[in-house]
Amino acid sequence: MATPVRTWCCSVLRLSSRQFSTTRGAQAGEKWRKEQGLARSGTEYGPMTDLPDWSYADGRPAPLMKGQLRRKQEREDLARRIVMLSTEMDRGMEAWREKQEAAKSMEEDKKSLLLKPKGSLLMKKKPQS
Repeated sequence: MATPVRTWCCSVLRLSSRQFSTTRGAQAGEKWRKEQGLARSGTEYGPMTDLPDWSYADGRPAPLMKGQLRRKQEREDLARRIVMLSTEMDRGMEAWREKQEAAKSMEEDKKSLLLKPKGSLLMKKKPQS
């Protein structure tokens, strides 16, 4: 009798188990926002997230909230990283150019040290194109 109950429980569990998907579904309006050049969602950036919610009656701006300060700091860090990587890339390209020029000059020096034709061989030598 224990066997039928066990198979019945296993079949019920198998039927009641949920199927999970690991892919991300598109958010509502995400395609339209991208087509309009906006953020994927309304809370990533823009006036609703970046501007203060209120201001003082005399016109002074409100202090920034934690999320605004965090986003501002993230943008500053990203800008610093972009500048650093850009300068690093420029230095790397300059070093590569210098290395190429040094290799070219070394090759020319090696060619200049080779033995030169003399006498009748010099006269027979055809001009190089």
